[in-house]
Amino acid sequence: MLNYRITKLPNVYNLIVSDNYVPRRIVSLQPSITVTLRDLGLLDRLAACTKYCLDVCPELSKTSCLIVQDSWTAKAEQIVAAKPDLVVASVPYQIEALTEIMKAGIPFLGLAPKSLNDVYHDIAAIARIMGAADRGLALVNQMQKEIETVRTKLADAASPLVYCEEWGKPLIHSQPWVAELVEAAGGRFLGQPGKQTTVDEVRVADPQVIVAAWCGAGDRVPLEKIIPQRAWEQTRAAKSGQVYCINDEFLNTPATTLLQGLRALAAAIHPEVFSVDAGLRRIKS
Repeated sequence: MLNYRITKLPNVYNLIVSDNYVPRRIVSLQPSITVTLRDLGLLDRLAACTKYCLDVCPELSKTSCLIVQDSWTAKAEQIVAAKPDLVVASVPYQIEALTEIMKAGIPFLGLAPKSLNDVYHDIAAIARIMGAADRGLALVNQMQKEIETVRTKLADAASPLVYCEEWGKPLIHSQPWVAELVEAAGGRFLGQPGKQTTVDEVRVADPQVIVAAWCGAGDRVPLEKIIPQRAWEQTRAAKSGQVYCINDEFLNTPATTLLQGLRALAAAIHPEVFSVDAGLRRIKS
């Protein structure tokens, strides 16, 4: 997997600095980009998107928007068929997919956010390219305000240790922006964000809260199976029943959807303060 940003290609840079050109037909190869276009009120400029975009923007199913492969499996012929004037993609990439995107010969903006700050910058960059800079700044301000509101509300609360994973085979810690959200939601993130870990390492760390948000799995993480399969029954999280699944798109889509993830995390980490939010499922006792 390649994990870097490709935002300064000459053709894209020209789009960013030009006051005379605004893209009208966009191919979005990741849900986060589609969500941002929706929040900017620009879904009508979407010429093509991925099937995963429909999970976060179901209204697209009623439009003529074409469905194409994503940043991991992009196909040049699909991109060209949509007749776009800009392709926007985001991690994860495969080198073969990047080759296909370049082969299409269309201006390309590639994103690789790691932190919340990166997410803010990406939203602002997309907004500026699309001629909606003010709306982009408003979205960023909204995100920052909501995150700080939750952080302030939990400022004096205890900070339980939280294990949050984005994949179960192998075990992979959630991304850095999720670690930031866990801390804003009043927890302490266990491990190194985005890196692999082991069943034994998590067991020894003994987290008080366990959150699984597997990429592409929606809300279908088998909570009742993973605890016995991993011999985690004696962890503090398992004993207290604080073992949760949070919808994939709430934590793994780096856009305003992260605010839903924040609310779900706050309810998981501090149920005494926040009520159970949509997108949060607790292990059955």
